[in-house]
Amino acid sequence: MKLLVFGSTGQVARELRRRCPPGVEMLQLGRAEADLADPAACAAAVARSKVDLVINAAAYTAVDRAESEPDLAMAVNGASPTAMAQAAAALQIPFLHISTDYVFDGGGTAPWQPDMPTGPLGVYGRTKLSGEQGVSAAGGAHAILRTSWVFSAHGANFVKTMLRLGRDRPEMRVVMDQIGGPTAAGDIATTLLQMATRFHAGEGKSGIYHYAGLPDVSWADFAREIFRRAGMDVTVTGIPATDYPTPAKRPDNSRLDCTTLQGAFGIPRPDWRTALEAVLKELREV
Repeated sequence: MKLLVFGSTGQVARELRRRCPPGVEMLQLGRAEADLADPAACAAAVARSKVDLVINAAAYTAVDRAESEPDLAMAVNGASPTAMAQAAAALQIPFLHISTDYVFDGGGTAPWQPDMPTGPLGVYGRTKLSGEQGVSAAGGAHAILRTSWVFSAHGANFVKTMLRLGRDRPEMRVVMDQIGGPTAAGDIATTLLQMATRFHAGEGKSGIYHYAGLPDVSWADFAREIFRRAGMDVTVTGIPATDYPTPAKRPDNSRLDCTTLQGAFGIPRPDWRTALEAVLKELREV
C-alpha cells in the first residue's frame, strides 16, 4: 500500500512517519511540495501521486490567530481539503481527513455523537466544518476523524506548555469548566493507519467518526496529571474560562462519543494517561 500524506511537521504527521509499518510506502508532502493555501496545487499533488490512499494530516490550527486570518484559515482548512478529496474521488482512491471537536458549539454535558448538529463558535471551527462538508460532498470513499486536545512530544501543545511553565511557577491557574478527552498524536496516527488498511482492502465505511482519549477531564485536571507524572511540585488552581479570555471562544463541552468508530473499525478509545507517560519519557521528564 502506498500512502500520500499532506503534512510533514505537524504532530500527527510526525507520528504517521514514525509508525508507518513495513510494506507500506509513505509519501509526505510539506509546504514546499504542496501549498495548503492553494487548493489547485493540492489537487494536482493528489492527481500526480499514483498512490492507493490519501491522508490529510495538515491544517491551520492557530485557533486564536484564525480570528484575524479567516481567508487563510478557510483556504487551508476548507478549500484545500475539498480539492484533495475531489481529486482522490476522481481517481477512486480513499481519502482520510482529520477534523476537530470545534465544529460543535460546546453546549450541554453529553458526549457529541458524529451525527449531532454542528455549531462552531469561531473561525477555526467554521473552516474545519467547511472542510468536512467538502470532503463528504466529493463523492469518493472517505473518513473524517474528529479528535480533540492533541498532544505529543513534538510541536506546540498543552503538555509541553504546562511542563515549560511549571518549571518556573510553583502555582498555576488553569481552566476547570472546559471538559474533553486528551488525545495522543501517536494514537491518532495508529488509528489512521488501521483505517487506511481497512479502506485499502475495500472494507472501510465512509462517514464521520470520533476518536478521543479517555477519561474525559478538565484542563485543570489534565494539568494536575501532567505535573504528577512528571514529578513536578506545582499547585493547580481551577478557574472558569471567563477568567482566561482568548480571541476565539473554546467549546465548554468537548466530550466525543467514539462508539461509532469502534463499531465500524474495532478501534476503542485509548487511555490518554498511558500515552502521556510515554510522551513524558520521550521528553525525559520522568
